[in-house]
Amino acid sequence: MKLLSWNVNGVRAALGKGLLDWMAGSRADVICLQEVKATPGDVQGVAWPAGYALHWNAAEKKGYSGTALFTRCQPLAVTAGLGSPGHDAEGRTLTAELADCYVVNVYVPNAQPGLVRLGFRQEWDRALLDHVRRLEKKKPVVLCGDLNVAHEEIDLARPKENVGNPGFSDEERAGFRDYLAAGFLDTFRAFEPGPGHYSWWTYRAGARARNIGWRIDYCLASAGLKARLKNAWIEPQVMGSDHCPVGLELA
Repeated sequence: MKLLSWNVNGVRAALGKGLLDWMAGSRADVICLQEVKATPGDVQGVAWPAGYALHWNAAEKKGYSGTALFTRCQPLAVTAGLGSPGHDAEGRTLTAELADCYVVNVYVPNAQPGLVRLGFRQEWDRALLDHVRRLEKKKPVVLCGDLNVAHEEIDLARPKENVGNPGFSDEERAGFRDYLAAGFLDTFRAFEPGPGHYSWWTYRAGARARNIGWRIDYCLASAGLKARLKNAWIEPQVMGSDHCPVGLELA
């Protein structure tokens, strides 16, 4: 099973930058999109690649946040949100139950400059971890998406300059470690231990061309899926957003 995840930073903008060609050429079984910034009605006339079932979770606020999930098979069930009104207004999660695992598509809230939204972010992290732990009681889980945190210094180009900033605060990094402590695997690091691999670059100062980036997009997997891991990767050559896709293949 091949899974791909991409924060498209606006699906309507991405449609004009090669999104459909990328999807069609990916041959992925599951595609998770984040920050779609649209409702299904906004993209009603789009000719999505054939063979996919489409699921959508739009934010209540127009043009903001939101997630979409494409699957080659019809899932046994699809659930939007975490089951908490306080955490679900922004359309940040979609959970698909497949035959042998769950896939959770997630767009974690940004702590914002000055960490003004850190408290909400921490509550949200705990709610998401509770959600995937409940799922694991039934089946293993793949958690894909923009987690809005660089875990270690190796995961961003300029760690010293960014200590305490949104995405690299001690609190957010500790929140990520909670997933690892719960047994989840950072699948990319199972195959690539080295530096210089990022999934997001600011649009400013030619950062992408200079590869001054952050690895904040992940495919995490339950420990029970470790024996099935075939590959995990990042696709920095794919343009169309300030993020690039990340992927995972399971036997």
